Formats: sequence, C-alpha cells, structure tokens
Amino acid sequence: MSKSLKIIDNGLLINCRNKNQYSLSDYEEISSFDSKSALLNSEMFFANKKKPPAPITRIPEAPNVDDHIKKEIPTSYFQSFIHLLKGNIGPGLFAMGFAFMHGGLLVAPILTVLIALVSIHCQHMLINSSIKMKTLRNAEKYPDFAETIEQCFEMGPTATQRLSRTMKMLVNLFICVTQLGFCCIYFVFISTNVKQILLAYDIHLDVHYVMLITFVPIWLSSMITNLKYLTPVSFIANICMICGLSITMYYGLKDGLPEIGDRKLYTTPMDLALYFGTAIFAFEGIALVLPLKNAMANPHNFDRPMGVLNVGMFFVTLMFMTAGFVGYSKWGDDVAGSLTLNLGDTIGAQIVKAMVSMGVLFGYPLQFHIAIQIMLPTVIETFKCYNHSLAANLTFRTFMVVVTLGIAELVPNLGLFISLIGSLCSTALALVFPPIIELIVKRDISSTCSRYMMYLKNTIILVLAFAGFLAGTYESLSEIIKEFGSEVKTTDSVLVDSNS
Repeated sequence: MSKSLKIIDNGLLINCRNKNQYSLSDYEEISSFDSKSALLNSEMFFANKKKPPAPITRIPEAPNVDDHIKKEIPTSYFQSFIHLLKGNIGPGLFAMGFAFMHGGLLVAPILTVLIALVSIHCQHMLINSSIKMKTLRNAEKYPDFAETIEQCFEMGPTATQRLSRTMKMLVNLFICVTQLGFCCIYFVFISTNVKQILLAYDIHLDVHYVMLITFVPIWLSSMITNLKYLTPVSFIANICMICGLSITMYYGLKDGLPEIGDRKLYTTPMDLALYFGTAIFAFEGIALVLPLKNAMANPHNFDRPMGVLNVGMFFVTLMFMTAGFVGYSKWGDDVAGSLTLNLGDTIGAQIVKAMVSMGVLFGYPLQFHIAIQIMLPTVIETFKCYNHSLAANLTFRTFMVVVTLGIAELVPNLGLFISLIGSLCSTALALVFPPIIELIVKRDISSTCSRYMMYLKNTIILVLAFAGFLAGTYESLSEIIKEFGSEVKTTDSVLVDSNS
C-alpha cells in the first residue's frame, strides 16, 4: 500500500506517495533547494527524475580529404635523383646554344653558373622554411610549397598575416599554370618534331592528327599516380634526352671547334636580356622540390650537402653548360633556337628529334603529377567521392590530359603566350617567394651583421628576379609581335593578290 510522505525543509513542502520508490539521494537533492523556492509538485519532480538524459547529438566532423587519397610509396635516393633530372631537363636544354650566342662565350658560362647557384640557393631557402614550419607545428610531414608560404606569412607581422590565404592560393595557381603550361607545350613540341621526321620521308600528316596520336601514350603514362612507379618513365625520358644531347655533341665536335676568337666573348645589354630570358627559365624545377622530398623514405637525403638536390642540379648545370658552349662554338651566329635544327636533314638529326620527342613525352607525367597533386583534394571534396578516390583520381587525370590536348589543338601560337605567362609565374616561384619568406622567418635574427647580410642577399635575388621578369616579358612580347606582324603581312598580301 502506498504511503504518503512529507518532507519539510526550510519551508519547502513536498508530498510523496511512496517513499520506497525514491532514493536517499533524491531526498537530499530536494533538501538542497533554496527555502525561497515555490512549492514544487512532487509528482512532476520525480517524474522528471525518471526520464533518461537526452542523447548528446554529435556533429559529424568533415572528412579529411588527405585520408582518402592514396599515399605516396616512399622513394629512394636514386629514384628521387631521376625525377629531379627529368624535372629540370626539357626542350630548353637544346636552346642553350641560342642563349650563349646572346651572352657571349666568356660571359654566358659565368652567368649560367651564377643563375644556377642562385636557383639552388632559393630551393634550399624554401626547404629550410618548410622544415621550420614542420618543427613549429609538430607536423607529420613537411608542408608543400603553398602551405609553407601560407604558414610563413601567418607567423609574420600583421600585414603579412592578412595575406596568408591569398598567397597560398596564388602559389597554387602559379604552379598549376606553369606545370599545365609545360604539358600543353609538350603536345605542340612533340607533334611538331614528329611531323618534321615524317616529312623527311615524304609522309604528309597534319600536325593536329599527330597530336591525337600522341595523346594515347601521354594519357597512359599519366595514369601512374605514384612517384615511385613513375620512376621507370622518368628514367626512360632521361636516357632519351641524354642520348639526344650526346648525338648532337658528336656532330658538333666531330670536325673540331672553330677558334674561340671567332666568337663573341661578350655582348650588348640588349643581347644579355635575351640570354637572361632564355637561361633563367632553364632552372624551373622548384615546384618539384618539396613533393620529391616528402615522397622520400629518408627526406634528409634530399637536401644534405651531397643530397639529391645538390648532386642533381650539378649534373643539370653541367649539361646546360655543355650544350650552350659547344652549340655556340660550333655554329656561331647561325645557331638555331633548338640545336636539332642545326643538324640538317641527316639521319642523326632525325634520331635526335625522335629521342628528344620521346624524352619530352615521358617527361609529361612528372610535370602533370605536380599540378594534379594540388587540384585533386579540391575535386574529391567538391564531389564528395571520398570512398572512390582512386576512380576520381584517374577520371580527373583523364579529363585534364584532354584539356591540355584541347588547348594545344585550339590555341594558335600557344608557345608564345605560355612563355609570356611563364615569365611571371616561373620567376615568382623560383626567385621571388623563397627570399620573401626567408625575410619573414629570419627577421628576428639576433646578430645585426647576419640580419643585414640576409637583407642584402635577398634584395639582390629579388632584383635578379625583376630583371628576369622584364627580360622574359620583353622576349615573349617581341616574338608575339613578330609572329602576328608576319601573319598580318601575309594576310594583306593575299588580299592584294585576290583583288588584282
């Protein structure tokens, strides 16, 4: 039988029908109410006590895109070395004879070494800043180029902190434009060379059809999503480029070189600008540096004194010096924009063109891979394909290869416009951003002498970058005006002939 229970505490009266169904703690909780509280209904109070607590609704966290993207399999010293060589050796290697003609046989080698040293130093500045950001944030891996720029700006003064997100987006944009620009040019370069080879054997095929044929091997090689598995492709590309250069050097040296006195030792400032515009873009592999370091099993081996970066860039510089010196010494003022054109219609010339075309074709996937690494996380997040990341990766890669083919097919004189855009993007990536972030990161150096030396060094590099931008822009605009001027004259002559 239910019994009534009254609890009186400091004027608070509560009626309970059955004291056996409530615990002592319930009574204690009731007793703790303030005496000024109104009379509470016992049924309502104990009814609320019996209700289970409301479930806690947890807001699901946004998926981490990086967790759904296939991780890179670590690469070795040799594999990273192969990729670094391929990332820096492209069609520009065979343009160094033309560059030396504008620099002079004495001045050009000195300036080439100087540009190489500055470029390598800027790459080390970027790596050192990335290492510092990783240490400060206790991160698992080194931040990439854009993340390093963003984090360095965030730790700077207020003015740079506001620009951190903008700088990150700008760097990613510049890298994608530069890398995909290379890919578009590769389509044009390969198809043009293949057409010339076919014409030597009286085979006439439109260059646009050649591009479509070229699409198949480029697309297949671009489906390799891991740098480790891309090593054989880059290795074949390097062998092709080195063999092509070796055959060219053989033709250049087989009959001996003319007397050095027959060649210009130095040139005018205007010619030096043309040299600078060609040579400065020969060392454009800075976008590869952090991805290659991050992909290594032992990242420390990348930037140590005898690491991948220093050893690889030594061989790259040596190859550029050899091509430039021998090319200009042999052919003088007749040296062409590409040394392959100086070989004439010989069998050796056709072999070199085929080798270089193969080297450029197999170099496409590496340049392409860097841009895809940047864009893929955004694509996966936008389309919510977290559980199908590999399919999304392959589909997006196919789409972007088609896009680069389409641009190469549809845009006339594409190389001139890519060169103009590259004079801004490449110079900014290679020579502008690294000194700026070092100025931010090391602004509080305790030694006054070291701080001012750092200011002086980076100011000189920024002046060099500005000169490179002006020279590249001048050269590109000159070629664009020349090209379109000749087209206008041709059109006018056709109209005159038709009217007459």
